[in-house]
Amino acid sequence: MSQYVSRFAGSLAGPSRLRLPGRPRPPRRVAMLSVHTSPLHQPGTGDAGGMNVYIVELAKRLAAINIEVEIFTRATTGGLRPVVELAPGVLVRHVDAGPYEGLPKEDLPAQLCAFTHGVMQAWAGHRPGHYDLVHSHYWLSGHVGWLAAERWGVPLVHAMHTMAKVKNAALAEGDTPEPAARVIGETQIVAAADRLIANTAEEADELARFYDADPAKVAVVHPGVNLDRFRPLDGRAAARARLGLPADAFIPVFAGRIQPLKAPDILLRAAARLLEEDPSLRSRMVVPVVGGPSGSGLAKPEGLQKLAARLGIADVVRFHPPVGQDRLADWFRAASVLVMPSYSESFGLVAIEAQAAGTPVVAAAVGGLPVAVRDGVTGFLVSGHDPDDYARALRRFTADPGLTPRMGAAAARHASSFGWDTAASGTADVYLAAMQEHRRRVRSHHG
Repeated sequence: MSQYVSRFAGSLAGPSRLRLPGRPRPPRRVAMLSVHTSPLHQPGTGDAGGMNVYIVELAKRLAAINIEVEIFTRATTGGLRPVVELAPGVLVRHVDAGPYEGLPKEDLPAQLCAFTHGVMQAWAGHRPGHYDLVHSHYWLSGHVGWLAAERWGVPLVHAMHTMAKVKNAALAEGDTPEPAARVIGETQIVAAADRLIANTAEEADELARFYDADPAKVAVVHPGVNLDRFRPLDGRAAARARLGLPADAFIPVFAGRIQPLKAPDILLRAAARLLEEDPSLRSRMVVPVVGGPSGSGLAKPEGLQKLAARLGIADVVRFHPPVGQDRLADWFRAASVLVMPSYSESFGLVAIEAQAAGTPVVAAAVGGLPVAVRDGVTGFLVSGHDPDDYARALRRFTADPGLTPRMGAAAARHASSFGWDTAASGTADVYLAAMQEHRRRVRSHHG
């Protein structure tokens, strides 16, 4: 635990705590903003993914060190309770902004005014100083956070998660570029935030390179993994039995949203190459694709099934809808290897989750994946998106059945350093720095 947490955790019990004059105090209550995706949604569906998991886990661990979190998100169905307790010290507030159903993420900027109004209404019902800090996730939330922080006179901490300029520089074929409005919005948020949280050192560099972020304002905090949920447990054979998978098959798994950015088609093409070279694999290979269509993938939700048929591998590919976290952990345990051929990935939480469950990863060498995967130790990193290169990496596992357990054991050890407690304590340090920075700015403004 960081010095900050150990120093303050004991003194956070209630409003009567003692504080030395001039000693900075951590925030008591944070307004966390997640406009476009609710922490209560199932990851792997629509726009729900790693960011949902990130927000839920981070909020719970912050509450455990006595920083209360209220998460504002857009109501996507009618009849939701306005406030839901997610965990002790963590509330989810549903804000009415736009139609409940069927509003694509691309149309959300037009609802930011209504969302901001809902956030301000909630704040108006509290005494002054209710929130000590705003922590916004993704650029849509950043715009609301910028206004809220200014209005409330508190610091703004922002996490990009993904960036338009970075995504546009590495676009998948057939994918739509991010609009100019998003680029402008992100540039404004970078300038306005007191602190920016990056998942990796590379993301910190991208903030400076693409958005002229002041490096002194950027802090690197690796996301965590729930090590109680994602762990080797009772082994590969038991997980396969639970999922109805053959005990001795080669099982490369894709888990995530089905959209060009995540490139599940590359796994299918690589699997087809493997079968061309070794037809005997057909009787002992299963390729599960676990996830639902999302983003630009929604336009052609059957595209992947059609590709499997065209490649002549429909008999080995199995499509499964998104599953809850506990079930997902079983899919990771059952896999011979997780395959992540993404074109862009701010961190690649799924890669850490699979490794924590004892499974190696073959991933694209993009974004945060070179931090998440130790090349040659816990899996293999592939440069570019040529299916032949992925087939070559996967062939190492079919040629050497001992490689999965060997790399899997190293993967579980590697992932064990990515606990959420570490991420929460790092985030708490960033909050403290943002509050000090904000106070300095206010003083110099009035001085």
